[in-house]
Amino acid sequence: MTVRGTRGPLRRAALTLASALLVTATATACAEPAGGPAAAEAVTASSTGPPAPGTWRLVLDDGFDGTELDGRTWTTCYDWNDDGCTNSGNDELQWYLPEQVAVRDGELVLTAERRETRGSDDKNYPWTSGMISTGRDHWDGDPRRTFTYGYFEAAIRIPAEEGMFPAFWMMPASRYTPPELDIMEFLATTERVSMYVHWTEPDGEEARQRGAYGPVDFPAGYHVFGLLWEPDALVWYVDGVERLRVTDTERIPDVPMEVLLNLAVGVPHPPPETVDTARMSVDWVRVWQQPS
Repeated sequence: MTVRGTRGPLRRAALTLASALLVTATATACAEPAGGPAAAEAVTASSTGPPAPGTWRLVLDDGFDGTELDGRTWTTCYDWNDDGCTNSGNDELQWYLPEQVAVRDGELVLTAERRETRGSDDKNYPWTSGMISTGRDHWDGDPRRTFTYGYFEAAIRIPAEEGMFPAFWMMPASRYTPPELDIMEFLATTERVSMYVHWTEPDGEEARQRGAYGPVDFPAGYHVFGLLWEPDALVWYVDGVERLRVTDTERIPDVPMEVLLNLAVGVPHPPPETVDTARMSVDWVRVWQQPS
């Protein structure tokens, strides 16, 4: 039975990269920069817009230029928000709260802190952290923004601290996964970004395809992570360069999805005792779509 927070089991399963459901990505997706981790200073957090031809419209453009989060576009929890939330399927260590989300100096800042928090599920969480979503305020609400196809892009600086699980991803407005599109996530590393698509096979089995790119010193500066989602292709980009392509239409979702950015804690390992806080910064988020 699918439950709230159903994304969790998929994320946890993604840690076992050698499992039978893992489909090897193209060689391009796993290409590495020559000479070890590349320096981030050479990257500018700018966008050239959608990489595919067409009549594109900018339908979401948040540069976080004010002092408060735009509540018309974003909420600060999952669709199962109840005075905060978590992703229990991943055994994550944080409880998400609005006060861990800040807009200042032209950036969105998601802050994780080692601070024990009692969740509305009557469990104690050793960390509290921040996230944003274009979804609902609560289970029975309506999502703020959903998208079917488009080009999705964000300029993000991930934290350098161990034990963090930053992600920029998409989940169905139905609140049940799969499908799922992970535009970027960092699991047990800050030098290699992972990119995933999750889907359901005809026999009901859940499957996924992964791409990875690195090593790059990602915490040293902002990097631009993008996904082109079309009916016949999924294409991931890192700093404007294609890193993964999926063209099997059986794996490409065709349902409305919400956009999420979050800083989870403790996947796959808890932070060391020397780490008490970490920050994920977002310079901007943009979505383009073509007329239907």
